[in-house]
Amino acid sequence: MPYNAATAAARLSIAPMMDWTDRHCRYFHRLISGRALLYTEMVTAPALVRGGAVHLLEFSQPEHPVAVQLGGSDPAELAEAARLCAERGYDEINLNVGCPSDRVQSGCFGAVLMERPALVADCVAAMIKAQPVEVTVKCRIGVDDQDPEAVLPDFLSRIRDAGVSRVAIHARKAWLQGLSPKENRDVPPLDYDLVHRMKAEFPDLHISLNGGLETLEAGLQHLQTLDGLMYGRAAYHQPWDVLSDADEKVFGASPSATTRADVVHAMLPYIEAHVDAGGKLAQVTRHMLGLFAGQPGARGWRRTLSEGAHKPEAGTALVLQALDAVHVAQAA
Repeated sequence: MPYNAATAAARLSIAPMMDWTDRHCRYFHRLISGRALLYTEMVTAPALVRGGAVHLLEFSQPEHPVAVQLGGSDPAELAEAARLCAERGYDEINLNVGCPSDRVQSGCFGAVLMERPALVADCVAAMIKAQPVEVTVKCRIGVDDQDPEAVLPDFLSRIRDAGVSRVAIHARKAWLQGLSPKENRDVPPLDYDLVHRMKAEFPDLHISLNGGLETLEAGLQHLQTLDGLMYGRAAYHQPWDVLSDADEKVFGASPSATTRADVVHAMLPYIEAHVDAGGKLAQVTRHMLGLFAGQPGARGWRRTLSEGAHKPEAGTALVLQALDAVHVAQAA
C-alpha cells in the first residue's frame, strides 16, 4: 500500500458529519490534534458539477491532512467532482455509502448504495481514473434485511478490485425504512466483531472502525487488529477528551496543545479574522462549546458563548469573557 499523509493520519480520524464538520470545526480540531485526519461534511457531486457550488470545497491550509467526502451515484459525475476536489488540494476523496437520510436516499446515494455494490465499484473506479488523489469509501455493514455476513465481504471485495485500498466501516446496519437518521446512529446494534473478521479476510485493506466509540481508551484496543479509528459525536461533544492525547497515544508524537486554554487563545486570531471578514462569532464558537466538557466552569463557558455569540457586536472579547468564567469556577 503506497504511503500518503491521509493514510498515515487515518489511524485516527474525525467522521464527516453534516452541519457539524465545517471548516471552522476542522480548524478548531486541528489545534487539539496535529495528526488526526479531518473530514468535510458530505458534498454532493451534483452540487459541484451541475450547480457549480465549488465554494463548498474551501478549506484552510492548516487543516491538512484533510479529506473531502462526496455523495453521488453517477460514475461520470463523481469522476468530475473528484477532479474538482483534487485540484483544490485535498489529501483524500471519500465516497459516502453510509448516510441513511431520506434526502440522500432520494438521490440514490449514501447507505442505499450498499444494495448496489457493482455501481459503487463503477463509481470509485471512475473517480480513481479521473485524478491522482486516493479514493476511499465509508460504508455500513449492510442495510435493512441484508445479511451483513454475506453482503459486507462481497461489497469490500468489489471496491478493492476497483482500486480502493482504504475503507471506514460504521459497524451498524442502516435501516432505510422505519428509523430516522438520528435513530440509525444508535438503534441498530454494533457488530465490532464483524469488522475485525473483515480485516482478517481482507488483510490488504486499510480498515477503520466507526460507530459507538465514546472515549479514546475504548478505541485503542481495536488498533491491535484494525488500522484506524473514526470518531464522530464523541469527538465533537468532548473534543479535548478524544483528541488531546491522540497525537501521543495513537501516533507516538508530542501533544499539539498543552491545555484547553491554550486552544482558546490559539483560536482568537482565526476568530478575529472571520469576524473582520463579515462572519458571525457563533459560526465558529458553536463548535467550541464542548471544549471544557466535564470540567469546572463548563456550564459558564457554554452559557456565555451560547447567549452572546449571536449578537452583532460579538467578537474575541466574548470568548475571553467565557474563558474567565472557567477560570473563576476552577479557582473556587
